[in-house]
Amino acid sequence: MPIKKAIYWTIFWVSLSFILNIIIYYYWDIISPSSSLSNKDAALAYLTGYIIEESLSVDNLFVFLYIFTLFKLKSHAQRRVLNYGIVGVIIMRGIFILIGISMITRFEWILYIFGALLIYTGYTMAFGKEKEIHPEKNIMLRMFKKIMPLKTEFHGEKFIVKENGKYFATPMMVILILVESTDLVFAIDSIPAIFAITTDPFIIFTSNLMAVLGLRSLYFVLESAQSSFSYVKYGVGIVLAFVGTKMILLYFGEHIDILTSLVVIISVLATSILFSILATRKKENSN
Repeated sequence: MPIKKAIYWTIFWVSLSFILNIIIYYYWDIISPSSSLSNKDAALAYLTGYIIEESLSVDNLFVFLYIFTLFKLKSHAQRRVLNYGIVGVIIMRGIFILIGISMITRFEWILYIFGALLIYTGYTMAFGKEKEIHPEKNIMLRMFKKIMPLKTEFHGEKFIVKENGKYFATPMMVILILVESTDLVFAIDSIPAIFAITTDPFIIFTSNLMAVLGLRSLYFVLESAQSSFSYVKYGVGIVLAFVGTKMILLYFGEHIDILTSLVVIISVLATSILFSILATRKKENSN
């Protein structure tokens, strides 16, 4: 996708997300009449959740970029993988959300475990060593190899080919499996993060859905401007640690309201983006 088109589509999906935010603000009492949240709190919860999920998606997309580069996947084929990948992401997130809500409803203490997990993940994301991806060690891929043999060469944009009456998976299928399994790992971080904001199923699912739907176009924007986001991972790591701390504080009877959370999250992400832009300009000027 050309960068100009990718930017237009990204603006479209972000605008659509804010339109839904406005609808929630004015019609929440109609959408969810039994909810204990006011229209204002529901709108703030959705916006905070959306920003968290979108910021976590950025780090996810950089991993996708690494996988595509590793396999030397052409741009047109990247679009096809992303299309199928996003469908899988939506299904997996939906399952994770349902499981998460069920667990929290029955075992409230699970929130504190989620909080500790997010603090650890935030720390490792911001200050830990960058983990290398080893496709041959991927559990899902190794399991898939036992079901279907793999081809080493690409066959256009096909995921599966048939030769001599036998089916083979192509490298396209390998890449799709890696993308889906990578998102599975990210979902373990992103789903608990939004539970710190709200446990309302509608808000959790819609904020996740709107963040995911714009992933394809956002990927091509990041692909063109990846060097300009060098400090964003630190911001995302701090956001995760903050959200985890918010969960832990509930155990001690302390509650950080949604508006404060929103301000902190936006401030941290905006600062990380600003530092990234300044670092990029400094590098360009030095060259």
